[in-house]
Amino acid sequence: MRVHAFHRLYQERLQQSTKPFLARGSKISRCSFCQVAEKHCLCEFQPNIDTQIAVILLVSDNEVFKPSNTGRLIADTVRETYVYQWHRTDPDPQLLSLLADPTFFPIVVFPAQTEQDKQRQLTVISESSGTRKPLLIFIDGSWREAKRIFRKSPYLATLPLLSIEPEKVSRYLMRKASNDQYLATAEVASLVLSLCGEQQAAETLQLWFEAFKESYLLGKSQNLIHFKGERPALQQWQDYSSSALMRLNAHDNKVNCL
Repeated sequence: MRVHAFHRLYQERLQQSTKPFLARGSKISRCSFCQVAEKHCLCEFQPNIDTQIAVILLVSDNEVFKPSNTGRLIADTVRETYVYQWHRTDPDPQLLSLLADPTFFPIVVFPAQTEQDKQRQLTVISESSGTRKPLLIFIDGSWREAKRIFRKSPYLATLPLLSIEPEKVSRYLMRKASNDQYLATAEVASLVLSLCGEQQAAETLQLWFEAFKESYLLGKSQNLIHFKGERPALQQWQDYSSSALMRLNAHDNKVNCL
């Protein structure tokens, strides 16, 4: 298993915390990395793919402690993922340095709501970024928290905006949003990765999200009757991962023979 920036932020916040964060399901003994019940741990199945993009996760205050959080799934999938705790008045200097790095093309992923937002919207990502690596910025929190972070972060105000207006209802069942059209962070990221031409990463994240959701719900006793010990989403992810590895090996062998 690859330990990434989300895991490290979680451990840092635990060390700083003066009292436990009692989220729903806090009585369940969970893996400290994948956050599902230990007996359903997913860590050995973590994705292992390459992408040509980078990601920043701006995490709201308590989001890192929520076991139902899906931002960590993006870090599982996209190796170059940077994770920062959001602070309104004291942004992380490393975050600001990363946004100013000329090798990256930072893009804020958030729904355009005002006329000013719409003026910042991108249409074609590849043409806009040129030779710079796309740096996708996702705000990880509830819809109310995300809106506040988006509006209260001056360093995001001038960056290009990628507005996602999903046509499908969210399949995120672990937490109920105030509006069914609000997708989980991982669902949004899967759509965006597809728009960036990262089709394998998009499919990987979507299947990994489904496997996580299934395993998370298995930890709730009231859901056991629906699963009957089977984990079809995890099996689908394993089948996809195995077939992708076989295709990669076949391609490598073909190249070596040339």
